Amino acid sequence: MTTPQPSVSTAGALPPVAADVAAGALDLLPARLRKRVDGATAKVAGWPVEAVPDGVRIRVDDETAVTLTLTDGVVARAADAVCGCLLAPACLHRAAVLSSAPLAEAVADPPPPDAPTTDTAAPDAAPANEAPAASADSSGSTGAASSATGAALTTAQSTALVALRTAATDVLVAGVTGSGAVHRAGLLHAAHSAKVAGLHLPAAAAVRIARRLDEARSQDPGFRLPELSAELAGLLELLRSPDEAVTPARRAYEPAKPLRLYGLFTEPVVTASGYAGAVGYGVTADGAVHTVADVAPGPPERALQAAGTPVPGGCALPLRDWGDGGAVILTGPTVSPDGRVGGGSRIRSVTTAGAHWHEPPLDRLWQRPAAEQLARALDWLASPPETRPAGGDLLHLTGVVAHGGFRVAGGPLLRLLAPDERAELPYAANVRLLASRPGLELRLIARVSADRPGSVAALAAAWQGHDGEPLRVDLGLRRLNRSHLPVDTRQPAPGPGPAGAHPALPVELDLLRRAVDRTVAGGRAVMAASADDELPRRLRAVGLSSGAECIRALAGAAADRRRDGLGRLLPADPDGFATAWLAASVYATAATRSLLPALWSPTGQPEQREQPEQTERPERAKKQEAGAAECGRKRTNVPHQASDQV
Repeated sequence: MTTPQPSVSTAGALPPVAADVAAGALDLLPARLRKRVDGATAKVAGWPVEAVPDGVRIRVDDETAVTLTLTDGVVARAADAVCGCLLAPACLHRAAVLSSAPLAEAVADPPPPDAPTTDTAAPDAAPANEAPAASADSSGSTGAASSATGAALTTAQSTALVALRTAATDVLVAGVTGSGAVHRAGLLHAAHSAKVAGLHLPAAAAVRIARRLDEARSQDPGFRLPELSAELAGLLELLRSPDEAVTPARRAYEPAKPLRLYGLFTEPVVTASGYAGAVGYGVTADGAVHTVADVAPGPPERALQAAGTPVPGGCALPLRDWGDGGAVILTGPTVSPDGRVGGGSRIRSVTTAGAHWHEPPLDRLWQRPAAEQLARALDWLASPPETRPAGGDLLHLTGVVAHGGFRVAGGPLLRLLAPDERAELPYAANVRLLASRPGLELRLIARVSADRPGSVAALAAAWQGHDGEPLRVDLGLRRLNRSHLPVDTRQPAPGPGPAGAHPALPVELDLLRRAVDRTVAGGRAVMAASADDELPRRLRAVGLSSGAECIRALAGAAADRRRDGLGRLLPADPDGFATAWLAASVYATAATRSLLPALWSPTGQPEQREQPEQTERPERAKKQEAGAAECGRKRTNVPHQASDQV
């Protein structure tokens, strides 16, 4: 007798679905049913899910069920989604389930040890804030620009780029609130066509945008509107540069020399696409950062379990212990260009003596000025995800807990944020506990948040325990209590700047950034309704004249509904609106990247960078700043004003 499988709520229980399967979910539906997909998708959360051999079954009613067959935890083929109703597969039940399921992360596996190592396409799992330079006209046509290898774009590639731009523009015009299953399917269709045509970078960016839309629709606590805005700007600007779009991503693992990795910390990972796991960070003697990860489909609880996964190679040292002062020597490792260590069959590992954060080689990470670390992290965020080295967005800060935040030594007063507020992870409780002890001296590993200039997300911390020995804690893995903190703490000495003042960008620049994000949230209609002359006037008053022209052009493009000689409305120009929005977005990003590091300096005043430091900035960051001004000139036909204090 077979034991019945327990059923659970659909929310958070649907397995990940491959992007091409999700893209084709609506293809078989007639037009009359496509209009009802969004309503049916909203009902999926109430359909129970029960586990079956090799998959799950979603009960629509007593007579109808949708069965999903899994391959390695993912619905990989269209034939793996089957509905029991008479209209299947052209039924609303199947389309609603596939549209509600999270998108699967594409993971690049390391090649066999004896296989030749070549560059492979980028998976769509990498985060992105990249934005290449603009080179296409505002109509969205890519033309016959040459690729990085000097060859002209094929017809399929040109068509795919146009389709991607159209799909991304449709999402921007509709906004998050107006983008339903049809917009998501259009974006995934364009991404699949681009991937087949060899345009891996824009295809991956489009899938990430679709995933962000899923997070917004499901009200996922990890969703953040500025991240979606950055993803959308990155895709639109990437499509304006076909040379960048056809560049292959370096994601392959290559054999490397033996590595001695000192454990730095371990971070739990939970994604909205149904993946969970842990990533351990290690540092070599020369300061290079490498990562070892165990991320797979599973619930958030798997993140804590994965922290116990041993480092590959047979040493049996868990990632949690490696990140907590451990060290390993790896022989025969395979390493990706971004620093990820693979788990090939030839890798061997042995444990060795580790180091505390106050000991070399880890100590030197905390010797760099905070403003310099921030500048490098912002440049890292501005670079393509496939070229970002591991740990480039991390900040290593020394300071003391103060009333209102964390006072960085020789730097500003910052708010401490929880990177993930899910109840399954102890981030939020740990950050609150540390903030309740003013005077506690800390060494902190945090992640920069460009849209929150006065805040950092705390990942790990170290301080002196009761016995005088250093205590190091991964804030997302170990739940703290008051016994972990020393009883007697000194009151923090006042630091530079006004007491209790957090670093803040000009209010006018923050208003510009909010207008850009508000457009993504509500679409063209919201921007047209909220536009006025006040923000451009305020931007000019503080010297941000190009920003004023960008926001004026965006407002004009949103409200541009001209009429013909008979009084009939002419068709709207979505490409012109997307170009104006992109100019405002790139300008706001470039201005933030230029002004924010100065606020973290000891004086809190803008500093002049030396010429060698300027030349070290990524070429992509320079193209962004030039692209903002160029887009503004094309749209507004006004002279460029170069001062802008940026």
